[in-house]
Amino acid sequence: MNKVGIIIALFVIGIVALIAYSTMSGKLYRVQVCMTYGGQSSCKIVTGKSEQSALRGGITNACADIASGVTATMGCEAATPTSVKWLK
Repeated sequence: MNKVGIIIALFVIGIVALIAYSTMSGKLYRVQVCMTYGGQSSCKIVTGKSEQSALRGGITNACADIASGVTATMGCEAATPTSVKWLK
């Protein structure tokens, strides 16, 4: 293997390590969000880097199970969650 190949391999390994570190570092928030819309209910457990992102992800994922189409999805996501339980 020549010098250029070694330099490229080390660069790629460094980038992968940086991505892995930034993904795994920091405090994570875990939440169970239950949504009810159109007579159906769904609960999802989601992890996020902030409380707001975890809550938004839970609402979005729960609504994906019970709403179809743009209008129904937007209506579901605008509704208040049936329950929100923060997990450790």
